[in-house]
Amino acid sequence: MERDDAAMGKMEEVLNGLSADRLRGRQSVRATFRLPAEVIGLLSMAASQLGLKQKSLFDQLVEDREVLAQLAQVADRHQPRGQQRQQKTYVVSRNALLALEYVAKSTGLPRDLLVELCIQRLVPVLDSEQEKQRSRAVILDELAVLCQHAQVLGQQTAQRLGEDDPAFHLLDGLHAQCSRVFNELREISARADGA
Repeated sequence: MERDDAAMGKMEEVLNGLSADRLRGRQSVRATFRLPAEVIGLLSMAASQLGLKQKSLFDQLVEDREVLAQLAQVADRHQPRGQQRQQKTYVVSRNALLALEYVAKSTGLPRDLLVELCIQRLVPVLDSEQEKQRSRAVILDELAVLCQHAQVLGQQTAQRLGEDDPAFHLLDGLHAQCSRVFNELREISARADGA
C-alpha cells in the first residue's frame, strides 16, 4: 500500500510539471531568417559533426534568453563583412522563436543578427572537434604501424617457436586486438568526418 502511495505521488509530481503552454512551447514552427551563406553552412556542418539534428542544435543555441541578451550586448562589436545574405527557413521550437523575438524586440536588434551571432558561437566548438579529428588521424597512423609490428612479431614467433607455443598465441591475440581497436577507431573517425 505504501508503495502505491509513493508511486501515485511520483506520478502526480510528473503530471504537475505539464501544462498546455509548456507543451505548446515545444511545438515546432518554421521561421525564416536572412543569413550569410557561411553561417548557414556553419550550422549544417556543426549539426553533422556533432551528430545532432539542426532543429535541436538551433533550439539549444537560441532558447536561453540570458545568453541572447549577452550576445545582444556585444552585437555592436560585430562587423558584418558585407556578405550576401540569403533566406533560410529552419524548423524551431516555439519557445526558441519566442525567446529570440523577445530579446530582439527588447534590445532593438534585428532578429537575423541575433541568430547569426548565436550560430557563430559554434566556431570554437567546431575548431575543437576538427583538432580532435586531426589528432585521431595521427593516432590511427601510429596504431596502423603498431598493428603491423604486432603482426610481424607474431609471424617471427611462429617461425622461431612454432604456432603451438603460448607466446605465439599471445602475440596472435595482440594482433587481433590491435586490428579490432584500429577498425573501431577508424569507424569513429569516419563518423566524425560525416562520411
